[in-house]
Parts: sequence; structure tokens; C-alpha cells
Amino acid sequence: MNLPLDVALRGVDITRLPYPPDPGIVFTSIANDSRNAQPGALFIAIEAERDGHDFIPDARRNGAIGVVARRVIDLGPWLPASERGSFAYIVVDDPIDHLQGLAADHRAAIDIGVVGVVGSVGKTTAKDVAAAVLRRRLNVLSSPGNFNNEIGLPIALLELTDQHERAILEMGAYHQGEIAALCEIARPTAAIVTTIGPTHLESFGSIEAIEHAKGEIVAYLPETGLAILNGDDPRVRRLASRARCPIVWYGTGDQNIIRARDIRMRGLDGVAFVIQHPDGEFRVETPLIGRHAVYPCLSAAALAFADDFSEADVAAGIASIGSTSRLVPRPGRNGSTVLDDAYNAAPLSVAAALDVLADHGGRRVAILGDMLELGIAEEDAHRGAGRRAAATADVLWAVGRRARAIGQEAELSGLRNVYYADDEADIAFAPERGDLILVKGSRGMHLERVVERLVEAS
Repeated sequence: MNLPLDVALRGVDITRLPYPPDPGIVFTSIANDSRNAQPGALFIAIEAERDGHDFIPDARRNGAIGVVARRVIDLGPWLPASERGSFAYIVVDDPIDHLQGLAADHRAAIDIGVVGVVGSVGKTTAKDVAAAVLRRRLNVLSSPGNFNNEIGLPIALLELTDQHERAILEMGAYHQGEIAALCEIARPTAAIVTTIGPTHLESFGSIEAIEHAKGEIVAYLPETGLAILNGDDPRVRRLASRARCPIVWYGTGDQNIIRARDIRMRGLDGVAFVIQHPDGEFRVETPLIGRHAVYPCLSAAALAFADDFSEADVAAGIASIGSTSRLVPRPGRNGSTVLDDAYNAAPLSVAAALDVLADHGGRRVAILGDMLELGIAEEDAHRGAGRRAAATADVLWAVGRRARAIGQEAELSGLRNVYYADDEADIAFAPERGDLILVKGSRGMHLERVVERLVEAS
């Protein structure tokens, strides 16, 4: 990134600046967390649970050379008068709006195909697989991690240069209208829609609202765009009525244009399957784990075929993915293997992760935490996970108040080895050689601490 000060000052009333900065300042990155500020960064001071204005001095100590803020704080000892010219203090009404405006202007100045990836689960993996495939032939910008909201997406988009040939951006939402707003910034020309389920149901209010929100990107696409939709998901299929552009369906059912057949599970080594498309079929192998791994591979293939990629390029890209999935096997204590999926949890992703346990020949252990933000679906979702756990696991730990329903339903379904813990600190489990241990729960349950205990000194 090279963001000159005069561009960063877009629309700013310079009379509000506390002092004149050096006009030659050029920012090389953007950070909204002072701990992540690198030398040359522009820090965005956001007022949230913690007020970003309180961390402006920390950002400067870490190398930031400017800030976008709503107000001027006491410059005091952290910014002596003799050093102020080298640190741009930009004052605006709303730092997030300003960041979004910079990103929108930047995107508008670059003629490039932008792919937006949306869905209740599987967005990050779909984005990463698509990027891996397109990189066989193209220079691709892919949003890092889960930079998918009103702050992360603009930061990712500002990394775009005229050297890039495609951009693949993940888009998330908690309310209707948020994906539409991200589309106004990123101006996608194509979209991948993964699944629609009750993730963030608490904030959306209803599954119908979630469906409408995911469809905002489909409605946005121009007539010359392309919608790549999961044809196995009934709610995703309904989004076709909102499209003005061509649609490519992907999935395992006969109704799909890009279809997987002859799916062969290879345990922790991944999945092999045949991709069928209008001009033929070919076999691929991916290191991604679980039957659900075929879906991001299919959506990536659909995107690549739209760019006239060969079967060989698609297969090579799918094989090269590496450990992009959050469902990552790690060597555990006493000869066990830990499936680290502690980052987040939703009903669809929990079911898919549990299915990975089903084919394991040794003892199968599921450590499942609360699934948060499910609203009125909370009880049914946890009980559904309990039934699936009873069918796929030999041992179950239910962690948290909500997860008690997982354990209770698993016991009702015939699973005998069910244990309960109020939080991650209460889990007392000794892994054995040959165990496959799935650890999954919402981020607020902090089950990554369990993972670290299970893999330490392995």
C-alpha cells in the first residue's frame, strides 16, 4: 500500500487539524488495532467497547505515522511539538465513514474484477480456495483472515493495486443492509454464495432476514456479472429470483452445472472427487478435511472456468491449498490427534465437523462449546448438535450453559460417555493414543485454551 497524505485527507476540513503535517507523508498500511500498527501505518481510532482514541499514543510507539480520529486528544508528552510534522493527525466526523470513503474511491479508480464471498458458514475457506486456484494464472488480492466487515473490508480493499488482476473479498453481516453497503464500497462483479443458515440469528431476528441479507450481493451484481450459487441449499437457490446476471450452480445434486461425484474420503489426508462441468469431467484431490470440503472447491472451479482456466489449472490449484481450513489436525498429547476448530461455531459447521469424526477408526472425542447468537433457534440447534454427536462420537464433553442441551440430547440418543463442564477450565480429559479429538465452539467460549492444553508437549 502507498497512500499519500493528500489522498488520506479526502474531503477533510483542514482547519480542524491540530497542526499542519508534512505533506510528503505516505502511509504503507492501515490498522484499527494499535497492537498491529506497523512502521508507516495509518491508525484508525474507532470508538467501540474500547475507545481507539485512548490507544493513539500506543499506535505511534509501534510505528504509526498518522491517525484518523473524531477528536483531538491531549498531545502531551507522547507527541512533542518538534515531532508533530511527521505524524498526521486527521480529524473527521466519523473515522469509519472516512475509511470507507477512501476504499470506495480507491476501488473506483481501478478497473478489476472483484468477487464477493458471502454465506452463513464457509466464507473464509471458499475465499481462500478461490484465491489459490486463480493464482495459478492471475495476480490475486485476497482479503486476509476474516476482514469481512465495515472496517476489515475497506482495509483489505486499500491494498489493491493496478498490478492485481482479481480481488476476492469476504463479506459478513449481522443485519440487513450491511452486505449491500459493502457492495457499494467494493463494487463486486461476481459473487460466491456458500450456505444460508441460522448463524447470527439473534441479531438478524429471523432466518428470512438472513436469507434476504445474503441475497443483497446477488441483487447488486450487474447484468454482466456472475452469481456462483450453492444449488444444494434451498435458500440459496431462492436467491436466483434476485439476479440480473448469469448464474452458475454448484454442488453434488444433479441440478448443478458444476457438480461433484464419486466423493472419496481420505481421512485426515483430505478428499478426492470428480468435478463434472459442461465440457467434461476430471478428478481432483484436496487436503481439506471432510465431505463439506467439496463445496469451496466447486465454487472455485466455477469461478476459474468463467476465466477460461483449464482443468489442469483448477486441479493444481485445489491440490495446492494447504491448511487454509479452520478444521486443522494437530498432533496431540499421548499420540492423539486434535482437530482444532475452536475459532467459531454454527449449527451447519458443527454438523460438518462432527461428520469428520464418523470415519475415524480409533476413539472419537467431541469437545463442543456453546453456539452463541442463535436467538430463538438456540435450543433446537444445540439439541440437533447433540443428536449428531451421538451418531459420530464415542465421548462427548459439553462445555457451557447452552451446550448442556447438546449433552442431554446426546444421552437421550444413546451416547453413554457424556460429560459436562461450565467452562473450558473445568474440562478434565486425558487423551489416549489413536484418539481423534474435535474441539469446536463459539469464540466467546475460549476453547482454543483447551486445544493448547491438548497439544502441549506432544
